[in-house]
Amino acid sequence: MDNIPNMDYDADEVINEFKEKIKWPKPDEVEAVVKPEKVTLKVLISLLITVIVGAAAYYMMLPALNIHDSQLYVFLILLVVVFMFVFSLVCQANKKIERKEYVKKKSIVPIAIIGVIVVVMVIGMLTGITLFRANSYSQLLQVQDSDFETDFSDIGYDEVPRLDESRALTLADQQLGSLSEYKSQYVVSSNSTQVNFRNKPYRVAYLEYADFFKWVNNTKDGLPAYMAIDLVSQKVTAVNCVEKFGEGIKYSPTELFNEKLIRHLRFQYPTELLDTPNFEIDDDMHPYWITAVLDKTIGLFGGTDVKGVIITDALNGESQYYDIDHVRNDESLNWIDVVYSETLLIEQYNYYGKLQNGFWNSIIFQNDVNIASSGSGNIAMDDDVWVYTGVTSSESDASNFGFILCNQRTKEARYYANAGAMETSAQQSATDAVQNYGYKATFPILLGIDGNPTYFMSLYGDSNTVKGYAFVSLEDKTVVGTGLLDVAKSDAKALNSALENYIDALSEKGVADDVNKEDIIVDENELNSSDANTNASTGDAEQPETLSVTGEITDIKSSVNDGNTVYYLQIDGKYYYIKVTDCMEVLLMKKGDKVTVEYTESDEKFIPASSVTVG
Repeated sequence: MDNIPNMDYDADEVINEFKEKIKWPKPDEVEAVVKPEKVTLKVLISLLITVIVGAAAYYMMLPALNIHDSQLYVFLILLVVVFMFVFSLVCQANKKIERKEYVKKKSIVPIAIIGVIVVVMVIGMLTGITLFRANSYSQLLQVQDSDFETDFSDIGYDEVPRLDESRALTLADQQLGSLSEYKSQYVVSSNSTQVNFRNKPYRVAYLEYADFFKWVNNTKDGLPAYMAIDLVSQKVTAVNCVEKFGEGIKYSPTELFNEKLIRHLRFQYPTELLDTPNFEIDDDMHPYWITAVLDKTIGLFGGTDVKGVIITDALNGESQYYDIDHVRNDESLNWIDVVYSETLLIEQYNYYGKLQNGFWNSIIFQNDVNIASSGSGNIAMDDDVWVYTGVTSSESDASNFGFILCNQRTKEARYYANAGAMETSAQQSATDAVQNYGYKATFPILLGIDGNPTYFMSLYGDSNTVKGYAFVSLEDKTVVGTGLLDVAKSDAKALNSALENYIDALSEKGVADDVNKEDIIVDENELNSSDANTNASTGDAEQPETLSVTGEITDIKSSVNDGNTVYYLQIDGKYYYIKVTDCMEVLLMKKGDKVTVEYTESDEKFIPASSVTVG
């Protein structure tokens, strides 16, 4: 028995010991690096796939091949990441540990490339921050002092826009909806541009396809028309490009693939930094896209400014680049109105107002620090469009101590030391004056009424249509004059009524005791004549011939549309309709009366009338 070996072993211990000897090593314990077969081929395949993915990414991202475009650096990092990912898959690094180790070692170079790109971006940003370059930023915009009474003496209240962008686009939507040939296929773009067309303020807006299927159905011929809104007479014209120019708008932001405007421009100018294109028209109503070419003047990414302009024919896509000085000085290009965006001009003014005395002064001491007030508007002056905004302190006082005008074509900037109420305060004063009606005021436009700086605003109701006008003194926001269409019964009368009430309010305050109303107020007939001439100036192709019909009223109906009472008169089996505010006499008409109706040719069941007279 003494020769029998000791069999007292723990079986589990033995088995675990055996497992320890034969177990597969953990991934971080592997030191062997196995080079995959046909590495060169795998690299070429990875490069090919990266090129394909990169081409698709470039087609979507459209970065400028320019060191000043931050998106280019993101695009390059994306290419490196795609290559590393594809190469690891081709080498089967996800399945074999030894291949994974090989890919890791070979990733040092791509990672280093990404690191270099990131370092360049960081250095580029640091060299362009306001902390180090405050003086350079403050000189982006040169501002000159100017005299209000001199510059604003030629701007009449009867020539300024009575519609803001929102109300103008509402009218354009309504007009588009009444045109059967465009119904359901297109919508009016929310992007529009205020321009001076033949010395009159207009807003022009291109059309967009209503949805993808409408694009498929219509893209071959392009967009057939665009909308032109007269901001004074409030008349809307659908300019039919096919009839007028022989073809539709083939290049626009609403297109897809190569006809998409920004992609079309990128392929034409691959190295340029492009701003958002503006839709504009020349004096012949030909549509163009005006695209500012940007430059980064401080560091790699800071100090945005404009160095040139690309003019693109919206019909055929042909483009031409002009240096910014050429655009400023060439009279043949004066029809261009918007080169510098409102956002860029206000940004540059804020740099000017805050950083003139250095970065730390703008933060700590704030001596002579000022900024643009919230909100901005447009003024037509010297056949150009100017951005208007008030100037206030950096602490956002309740009042402005001046205001600026910036030319959107030339970047000329003027400062006026006329202190007074902020624009939002003037809006509130105008709204309070008509609170019983529930009307609201548009963003104000600054005018000179007998040398008195005055805010002008349109009043609108829930239907988003103009209901009246208001004048508010810049120096004293309690001086308000209003005129309402429901009371005055015509647009011209409402405008003049608002001005008369404002002049009376100025006199009561002792501000303008010697103002002669007859020297300021424009005759109502002249206002109507001016609106008619403006409307006619858009061209015979867009303004159908005025027709008339005389007959007996066989039926008469009325309804309220958008807050306006409309009468429908049946004559010879057709209904002609007109708003009461356009023809008060219609209230007295009845069945059996013989009337003459003037209208424009229409295939609609209900025909809009321009006038109705008895007899």
